[in-house]
Amino acid sequence: MKFDVMQLGAMAGAKGDIFWDLAPWIAYAAGYDLGCIIYVANPTDQEQGYVLMAELSSGTTVISEEALPVFGSAKFTVDPGDVIELDGALRFSNSNAVLTVKLVDPSTGEVVDSVATMLIAPSTSTASLPPAWPGTTATATGTTDFGSMLGFMMPLLLFGMLGMVMVAAFKPREEKAQLPGRSQ
Repeated sequence: MKFDVMQLGAMAGAKGDIFWDLAPWIAYAAGYDLGCIIYVANPTDQEQGYVLMAELSSGTTVISEEALPVFGSAKFTVDPGDVIELDGALRFSNSNAVLTVKLVDPSTGEVVDSVATMLIAPSTSTASLPPAWPGTTATATGTTDFGSMLGFMMPLLLFGMLGMVMVAAFKPREEKAQLPGRSQ
């Protein structure tokens, strides 16, 4: 997809922009794939080359840092005024860390832009997401007691049936059309 190159504004002079579809923090179990869509935009009027670097850190300690291949290569280009969409998955052997994906200019090594999310190890508090309905008994596996679920559903069913009866009671009745030559 193409967009017009901005001449003035907040992005003027920027070499590139990166954004993605991940939330600021997510529950992540180490060793599993983390699917995401990364968007790279080139707001300049010249073709730009970029490299994506993934960094996993905990506090000030860098746990791992690696280049992310795009189209089978570490370096890729984006046409002027264009945005590319990169579908992929990342996998790490650690949780409780910050994942940062950096957009790097390969000619200078300068970090042009970056995005980050916190990878939080799942626990009993995050394993039953979404949370259970208040007043029910929920376990860590997310199952609920059938009796409390039935107690919640019965009033809803009764209100639904009452509504149908009320609509039928107030609906005007139509007269039956008589066929010619017939009497009632």
